[in-house]
Amino acid sequence: MKDIELPRKIIVGDDAIENVCEVVSELGLIGKSLVLADQNTVAIAGDKVSSMLDSDICLLTGPMNEGISDATDAIKEKNISYVVGVGGGTVIDTTKVCAYHTKIPFISIPTAASHDGITSSQASLKGEKPTSMKVHSALGIIADTKIIGSAPHRLTAAGCADAISNYSAVLDWKLAHEEKGEYYGDYSATLSMMSAQIIMYNAEKIKDHVAILVEALISSGVAMGIAGSSRPCSGAEHQFSHALDMICPKPVLHGEQCGVGTILMTCLHGKDWEKVREALKTVKAPVNSKELNISEEYIIKALTMAHDIRDRYTILRDGLSDKEAVKLARETEVID
Repeated sequence: MKDIELPRKIIVGDDAIENVCEVVSELGLIGKSLVLADQNTVAIAGDKVSSMLDSDICLLTGPMNEGISDATDAIKEKNISYVVGVGGGTVIDTTKVCAYHTKIPFISIPTAASHDGITSSQASLKGEKPTSMKVHSALGIIADTKIIGSAPHRLTAAGCADAISNYSAVLDWKLAHEEKGEYYGDYSATLSMMSAQIIMYNAEKIKDHVAILVEALISSGVAMGIAGSSRPCSGAEHQFSHALDMICPKPVLHGEQCGVGTILMTCLHGKDWEKVREALKTVKAPVNSKELNISEEYIIKALTMAHDIRDRYTILRDGLSDKEAVKLARETEVID
């Protein structure tokens, strides 16, 4: 048995944010609401959403665990009926966790398309060791492509890389099915793979047609909802990224790291890693350690420890030796 959970309402398009009150009414949400935003996104859209909903704002300024604690306290003290996350990945994930802990619904309003957390019922928790937490899906999603398209292109490129990383994630999932008998969902796997392929095929168009990326990331979240886990969109490339988060003095964007990880893992699978690399270059996402601004030693260390990040069977299996990691990174031109 698996638990399938999907959003009830999704709006994508220019000026979609103008429909926030209509969406709230259509979803039957009543009572007091709380808007979560950070110092950047409160000005971009948080203040506007708060005004339209006559809602209080919880400004997230510190570490993620502090934001979760502060917002959860505010929800309880003010008898909040639903929460609205307005921002990027950390804001949306904080909103997910708070809603889950307090057993109330939430609406996701992304201000950038930097990864597939827009839709997924998983939250990434930042700490000494990055972890993934099963939460509830957003009841509604409002993706204003005018706002998202105005975000720094680096965030958009990272979102493209995260969508492309579905390619190696699905290969890992199928491998686990074939070698370990793990459940494999054809429909969710196909949906996830299609999201990756659409971004690779339309790589040159993304800059001027951000809706393509938004819809691909939403589809990725739906794929995870159908699968009942993050399997369709998270494999060894994500383990590699989480390892970098743990060991690097200055890790970079999640999607950027996953993109480079996808090049590496696609090569291990014996598939066309050069096609993946070319698509990442086209959207202007990093393809090697220099472009990540992460030294080669951390790339190698992350490759050798990635298989231990979580209990998930992938192409890394029992791990790579230093020699194997160096060979792989050089073959794919991730290091010199």
